[in-house]
Amino acid sequence: MGFILPTTLALAAAAALTNIWLSIRIGAIRRAHGISVGDGGNEALGRRMRAQLNFAENTPIVLVLVAAIELTAKGGLWLPWVALIYAVGRVLHGFGMDGGGMQWGRMVGTIVTMLVQLGLAIFAALIAMMVV
Repeated sequence: MGFILPTTLALAAAAALTNIWLSIRIGAIRRAHGISVGDGGNEALGRRMRAQLNFAENTPIVLVLVAAIELTAKGGLWLPWVALIYAVGRVLHGFGMDGGGMQWGRMVGTIVTMLVQLGLAIFAALIAMMVV
């Protein structure tokens, strides 16, 4: 029997669903404006493409850190909450990249992403140094 990593699995599932949602949002603008490749100079499409790329840039490292911490059995009860906060932050960032009334979501999502990565990285380093 292999390791069961419920927090990692839940975050990976949430990440897959978020990625699909971001793709659908891009596709909606592509269809509405007949843009097949690139952004066609459409700012809204460029924003949504960048939101998905930002998600793809940040999520793998968070998943690796969550999995590594979970494998050490040092995540405790706080790790699922951190994963949830990260997932919510990424959705807020996706909406915020559209601008308008949800623009605040971009800033909140960015801050959440950076703080989660920083916190997980520090905790992983402390585990590696056998401090925690």
